[in-house]
Amino acid sequence: MVDFRFYLISDRTRCAGRSLASALGEACRAGVRAVQIREKDLDTSDLLTLTRKVRDELGECRPLVMVNSNPEVAAACGAQGVHLPERSMSARAARDRLPAGTMIARSTHSVNAAREAEAEGVDFITFGPVYDTPSKAAYGPAKGLQALSETARAVTIPVFALGGVTPGRTTECLEAGAFGVAAISAVLSRPDIPGAVGAFEKALGGL
Repeated sequence: MVDFRFYLISDRTRCAGRSLASALGEACRAGVRAVQIREKDLDTSDLLTLTRKVRDELGECRPLVMVNSNPEVAAACGAQGVHLPERSMSARAARDRLPAGTMIARSTHSVNAAREAEAEGVDFITFGPVYDTPSKAAYGPAKGLQALSETARAVTIPVFALGGVTPGRTTECLEAGAFGVAAISAVLSRPDIPGAVGAFEKALGGL
């Protein structure tokens, strides 16, 4: 069951000089309840080491931890989920490598991809980039709020708006039909991480 509205995605290059574990720890102590470890340049061994460091740092916060693309690392770390890129292994293949009850999400960049993700049984999706943002430039121009709205109407699973989302843009994403929002630099790059988390909490009415 998806019971969170804010999804924090990692990028250790955008932590303003802090370690990723430290930055995520600050965010989770401020109330973030769901985190994706998304360090795509790391091999399995290094990703496993980093994910373990993050989980140790998060300690008693106990957020939902999703690992991008790598079911083996998720299983080895006891993470609660895997986040699959749009064009990657099937959700069924991922579930075959994971303990029962593990959450699976998928990135989507079109209405058709969202429908396909729902049909294969993922628990939730991200959709974007909704706004222009350097971190999502590889996925083409911004999709916009209209595309977000069309996607949210096309599926029944939760849709998280991603890409250039800020606290100030959160309300219009929700009004377009998003269940919640996802962010990277809007939290991790800020000098005051707890303050950034609090701004999203206020905009969402809860994390």
